[in-house]
Amino acid sequence: MSEKKQLGEKGYRHELKYYITEGDHALLSRKLSLTMEQDAFAKKNGGEYFIRSLYFDDRDDSAFREKLDGTDERDKFRIRIYNMRDDVIKLECKHKSNGYIKKQSVNLSRKEYEQLMMGRRGFLLNRPEPFAHRMYLEFAQRALKPAVIVDYTREPFVFPMEDVRITFDKQLRTGLFSQDLFERWLPTICPLDDNGYIRRQTAHIPGDRRGGHGAGGQVQPLFVHICKVTFAAGTLPKERHKQICAVQKV
Repeated sequence: MSEKKQLGEKGYRHELKYYITEGDHALLSRKLSLTMEQDAFAKKNGGEYFIRSLYFDDRDDSAFREKLDGTDERDKFRIRIYNMRDDVIKLECKHKSNGYIKKQSVNLSRKEYEQLMMGRRGFLLNRPEPFAHRMYLEFAQRALKPAVIVDYTREPFVFPMEDVRITFDKQLRTGLFSQDLFERWLPTICPLDDNGYIRRQTAHIPGDRRGGHGAGGQVQPLFVHICKVTFAAGTLPKERHKQICAVQKV
């Protein structure tokens, strides 16, 4: 059995990520809408939805540094909500290995989320899911603490028969001074510099998280959206090859 097939059976996927401009997004979104459909959640929310994630890291900011350094074998731990609602709260781990990614998650209640934020993680051992038990150990062994909130609006396209998913993440923002996922008026700034790279240091720029500009004339970078293409580990589906190549040319 090939390595790619084994990875596919274990739930690993390819993920291709690109920074694109507003013009690129408009063109690609229009083309993809002709041959792909939006996922069920997006259809119920006008074609897109808001995502807020709280990322966890250790005292050395290891996850952040590994991301900047492009470390191949790494984990990201987060809690994610959608449209500022508490009916779906996901505790997730996104693992990257040899160019492949795999996500694992467990749903939390609002009460469990609040317990975790207070450092009370014992409830994870009482959950039946093995992943919950693993996360208890990750929090304990790595001394994970809330690190940063990331906001964006997602526009997703899917082709279920071939397990292909293309998403546009727009209006990327990072939160300031708070780790409360449900703080609606959390001040945020754009985390990318003018070249599309993650800022190592950011200054406080108050402003509406939905706006493209903050106080003091801070402008959005040239690459204002992130396009992600994901598909099952293995051979690239031929029927989607032209679409993915179109994204790669951006």
